Amino acid sequence: MANKILVFLEQRQGQIKKSSYEAVSASIALSQNLNSEIEGVVIGGEVENVRLAGNYGLKKLYHIKNEQLENYSSSAYTDSLLEIINTADAQIIVFSSTSMGKDLAPRIAAKLDCGIVTDVTEWKVENGEIIATRPVYAGKALTDVKVKSEKKIFTLRPNVFKAEKISEQEAEIEVKNPGDLNLKTRVVDIKKSDTKLDVAEADIIVSGGRGMKAPENFKLIEELADLLGAATGASRAVVDAGWRPHSEQVGQTGKTVSPTLYIALGISGAIQHLAGMRSSKYIVAVNKDKDAPIFQIADYGIVGDVFEIVPAMIEELKKLRTIEHG
Repeated sequence: MANKILVFLEQRQGQIKKSSYEAVSASIALSQNLNSEIEGVVIGGEVENVRLAGNYGLKKLYHIKNEQLENYSSSAYTDSLLEIINTADAQIIVFSSTSMGKDLAPRIAAKLDCGIVTDVTEWKVENGEIIATRPVYAGKALTDVKVKSEKKIFTLRPNVFKAEKISEQEAEIEVKNPGDLNLKTRVVDIKKSDTKLDVAEADIIVSGGRGMKAPENFKLIEELADLLGAATGASRAVVDAGWRPHSEQVGQTGKTVSPTLYIALGISGAIQHLAGMRSSKYIVAVNKDKDAPIFQIADYGIVGDVFEIVPAMIEELKKLRTIEHG
């Protein structure tokens, strides 16, 4: 069938990532408008609950299974995925725009000599063709893109498309055992915090900037984040100063995030930072400078001292918790 869609589902330590289910749901909606088939592919060793992809509308899933593929290998993943693209005769290949997706998708595009649109925030079908929308100029503008090549690749920005369970049906799994693996590049080990949420996938983020004045003051941000069940983020200036790890950096040279709620504390709002978070659904900003650029995109702004306002926010949240559990 023309315009067959293949969605790449990313797994990490045997668990399919939430952003992959978002890509599935977005692709299901697209396939209905194109009247096309849709299948998925996951690469790894043992993947827990792999059949649950069917809950999101995916009827068939290829599982390229080998314990040596548990961690990412750009060379082996590229070769394995190309084989499935040919087997499935897919014309549209969809990735989530995660770190892995950003690395793997361009490799596949180069091998297939086809067009690619990255960081898509919206798409639609007009006259049988896909029109994809993506941010440009550090997020200050949006552009609509049409891919002319026969095969097309898209990466979708996480937390923009909603992952929706639409049935109780499980996906049919076709296991593929790859032959000789090209493992000249591979991830040897992954170290992940047991307590911190990944800022790139969190639904709520509390971020701090230079207005926090010192690294020890980030305990306020951590406490607020803990009460909200949020991830902690940081501006580039804070990371460059060594106050916070690079994994928390939000912005053009850090991570692009699209949470439901983004709380910016002591962040002035340099264009590089705004590029990484301006697509958040709701933005709350606290800054003592009433002319700070962050207020231009904030849904709610508080002009004041973070060291007065944040403790007050924490206190109110604690009261709410007490009422809820009282």
